[in-house]
Amino acid sequence: MSDIAYTWDEYIDLNERLVCNVAESGWAFDSLLCLSRGGMRPGDFFSRVYDMPLAILATSSYREAKGTVQSDLDIADCITGVSELKGRVLLVDDMVDSGKTIKEVVAHLKNRYPEITEIRVAVLWYKAHSVLKPDWYVEYLEDNPWIHQPFECYDALGPEALIARVKAKEAAKGC
Repeated sequence: MSDIAYTWDEYIDLNERLVCNVAESGWAFDSLLCLSRGGMRPGDFFSRVYDMPLAILATSSYREAKGTVQSDLDIADCITGVSELKGRVLLVDDMVDSGKTIKEVVAHLKNRYPEITEIRVAVLWYKAHSVLKPDWYVEYLEDNPWIHQPFECYDALGPEALIARVKAKEAAKGC
């Protein structure tokens, strides 16, 4: 298994292509839900392009070994950003890795929100070892690589190092 690193420009392109794929399909959704943290950025693209509120559901399974080992899934009790979920729901995340998270979230949503009539899934990356195939994806990754997204540079930075980084940039500009 290899690693793949994406630049900001590549990441933005993936998000635009995902929104385009859903739009071109003609499928209309009534509610837009993303999984935090990975689905928040793609969800924001959908929210802005479709001019609709973005519901956010906190989930967490990659907590061990600095976020590289999947453990039991935690699903938050509350959804933020909207007062209700109903009708056709577009569920957005960054990737379908094992597929376990999405499967559990879909079951949770169907159980908790009976007003939902349909859930479809849109992701940037779909890995071959997944137990679930999303309805829309931009890249199919056959060798299941570890994905490095452009904002991961902040994961271990800390406030002090960020302050130093910003001050160094300001000094270089002559501010």
